Amino acid sequence: MDTLKRLPDHNHRQVGNSPAVEVDHIVKSFADKVAVGDLSFSVSQNEIFGLIGPNGAGKTTTIRMIMDIIKPDFGEIDVLGEKLSEATKSKLGYLPEERGLYKTISVIESIIYLASLKGMDARSAEQKADKLLTQTGMQSARNKKIEELSKGMGQIIQFIVTIIHDPALLVLDEPFTALDPVNTELLKKMIMDLRNEGKAIILSTHQMSQVEELCDRFLMIDAGRSVLYGNLKDIKAKYRSHSVIVDVEGELGQLTGVVDRRVHKGYVELVLDKGTTPKQVLDSLVSLGITVNRFEVAMPTLNEIFLEVAGKNHE
Repeated sequence: MDTLKRLPDHNHRQVGNSPAVEVDHIVKSFADKVAVGDLSFSVSQNEIFGLIGPNGAGKTTTIRMIMDIIKPDFGEIDVLGEKLSEATKSKLGYLPEERGLYKTISVIESIIYLASLKGMDARSAEQKADKLLTQTGMQSARNKKIEELSKGMGQIIQFIVTIIHDPALLVLDEPFTALDPVNTELLKKMIMDLRNEGKAIILSTHQMSQVEELCDRFLMIDAGRSVLYGNLKDIKAKYRSHSVIVDVEGELGQLTGVVDRRVHKGYVELVLDKGTTPKQVLDSLVSLGITVNRFEVAMPTLNEIFLEVAGKNHE
C-alpha cells in the first residue's frame, strides 16, 4: 500500500516555530495486540487536523497518548513544544468520546467547576460561560440540571467546557455526535473560528464529509498504522479516476477518447482513455457546438478514498 510521506512545510498552516503536536514513532500494545504501531505525524498551529480510520484502528488510543492518559511503549510525543506536564495540560482542551458531566448540578455550576480545574477563577469562568451559552443558544438552559438536558444540549455544554479556558490545543473526539443539523453547523463555525484565532485542533471523527469540509490535513490510520497522511487536495488528486463530469444541453453523441459514460442525476461522468486529457474532451464539445453548463475533473470524495484504502488493507 502506497502511503503519502510527510508534506513539506509549505503545505502546513504553520504559525510559530514548532508544531503544536509532534508524534515520533509511537507504539502501544495491550496484551498481545498492537493498538498503535510505529506512528509518526505532526499537527501545526493554526490547523484543523483530521484523525480518521475504521473502528478499532487506534484513533482513541493515539489521542489518549497525546493527552498523557496512557503512555506509549516506545516513541516520543511533544505537545506545545515540550513533554506533556501538568502545566501544559492547562493549555489543552479535550472533548473525549465518552462524555462526562455531573448530572445532578446545574449547567452553570458544572461549567464553573470544570473551568476551575483548568485554573480559571469563578468570576472569569462565569462571565465566559454566559458569553458562550449565549453564542450557542443555550442561555435558557443555564440553571437547568445536566440530567434535564437532551443529548445534543449536553454535547454543546461539553464543548463549552472544552474551550472555556482558551486552550492552545483542542482535541475533539467525535464532536458532532447527537447534534442536529443546526447545532452541527454552529459547532463547525466555532471550530473554524478557533482555528483562525491560531489554535491547533485535532478532529477525530468517522464522518468523512466533516473532515472534507473542515480539515487542512489529515491522517488515516488502520490497524494502528498510517495509511494516508497529508493535504486533502493532494490525496484526492492521487486517487482520482481519469474521468470528467459534464452537464450539457442536447445529445453528447460519440466523443473520441471516451471509453465509458455513467449517467447520474443532473450530470454525466465520462471515463477517458489514458491518452485523452480533459481539455481535449472540452475542446471536442465546444467544436461540436454543444452548450456546456458544467465541466469539471471528477474527484473522489474522502469517503470513497477511505473505502478504497480500508478495503485494500483488509484484503
